[in-house]
Amino acid sequence: MAERQATVASSSGLHARPAKLFVKAVQEKQIPITIAVDGGPELDARSILSLMGLGAAQGTVVTLRSDAEGADAALDDLVALLETDLDAQ
Repeated sequence: MAERQATVASSSGLHARPAKLFVKAVQEKQIPITIAVDGGPELDARSILSLMGLGAAQGTVVTLRSDAEGADAALDDLVALLETDLDAQ
């Protein structure tokens, strides 16, 4: 299983615009990916409702996981996206 950790860089956390952009990027990967905060359940990263339910603010560390083929490259791309301030773009 591929696993990566990322620190949320967007000033609004994973809410509104950053959440929408992240979910779109996950859906484009076309593989199942989960996201979790420390001590929380693994949620479907393709679901904006799940993502917003994380309550991930700026600076929150999240864990992404997938056991699908191509997961390493997909997770690397998603980490780079999460560690970018999407509110500033």
